[in-house]
Amino acid sequence: MAAAFLLKKGYNILHANWRHGHKEVDIIASKGDLLAFVEVKARSGNLFGFPEEAVTTRKRQLLKAAADAFSEQNPAYRNIRFDIISITLTGDEPSEIIHFEEAFY
Repeated sequence: MAAAFLLKKGYNILHANWRHGHKEVDIIASKGDLLAFVEVKARSGNLFGFPEEAVTTRKRQLLKAAADAFSEQNPAYRNIRFDIISITLTGDEPSEIIHFEEAFY
């Protein structure tokens, strides 16, 4: 769902579930000269909070470390950012998809 959403917004999906050791990036996408490291969170309802609230400080640290490793392997990318895609589901269908660009640094 998140990859399809990004494709509709004009992004190219470079990797899904990219791993470096025990660190993982859900989606690595590009748009122009921008490289986005995207964390995807989905929940069925907001009873326990919004999906994006599940991106903890520890998860952000791991994502940054994975991004550093990817950037070392792919030095051509200079303009990077960290995004979150929050998906709220009703059954198997998304009732809301929110893309938080530059969600953290």
